[in-house]
Amino acid sequence: MGQAAARPVPVLAPSAATRQHAPAMIAFLSDIHGNREALSACLDHADRAGATRFVFLGDYVGYGADPAWCLRTVMARMADGAVAILGNHDQAVFARGNRMTGRAAAAIDWTRAQLSPDAAAFLQTLPLEHAEEDRLYVHADASSPEDWRYVLGAEEARRSLEATPARVTICGHVHVPRLFGLTATDKCTAFAPAHDTPVPLQRPRRWLAVMGSVGQPRDGDPAACYGLLNPGTAELRWMRVPYDVEAAAAKIRRAGLPGSLADRLFTGS
Repeated sequence: MGQAAARPVPVLAPSAATRQHAPAMIAFLSDIHGNREALSACLDHADRAGATRFVFLGDYVGYGADPAWCLRTVMARMADGAVAILGNHDQAVFARGNRMTGRAAAAIDWTRAQLSPDAAAFLQTLPLEHAEEDRLYVHADASSPEDWRYVLGAEEARRSLEATPARVTICGHVHVPRLFGLTATDKCTAFAPAHDTPVPLQRPRRWLAVMGSVGQPRDGDPAACYGLLNPGTAELRWMRVPYDVEAAAAKIRRAGLPGSLADRLFTGS
């Protein structure tokens, strides 16, 4: 089987006693895009790392060949208390006026035929954002979530941060892990987070974290990406998880979806 990324992935396996006294870890998963193999690998890794809460940041469907399975999995996690918000590809399933073109439009047309009425109806119930404590979860730019604007740099990050009172905003949509910090002197700085390196989200800064993509990374690393937050220490980590890329790509080709959607999984582009 083909594996994305050769780096070893540390898997934390806390004891029962440690789990009893440790603060709840929150796992953030965005842009799954119908990639069953990547989602399975990330959920397994997060479970073993001690995550007790899950937040899904949208785009469960589109591009990949297992949209129904991915949606069922997210729905099952929600039954256990997970949070899920709407992404633009999810919206495109039920909003025919959504601005999808090219490969994305072809994948959504195919996806509609794969989903049960219940699954499609579930997508329509999802909110555009979710707030808790000092954090806001949203798929795209928080200044206008329904417009699906990308947070690509400091200017967009500032616009998003200034539109909400949340101290920490966590989003997806871009498929590239990034972190932006707004200082007390109003300077917005950008960081490219390193794999499995804790980043303290210190006060008085305000922060915007872009989680990267579980199912279709675009930062040159084909390994699936998700985030782990320790609310007790306010430390956030971006985790990279190898998965069976060959299996995911083969399914895309067998489904008759554009071959480039399979090819890009091998390069993370």
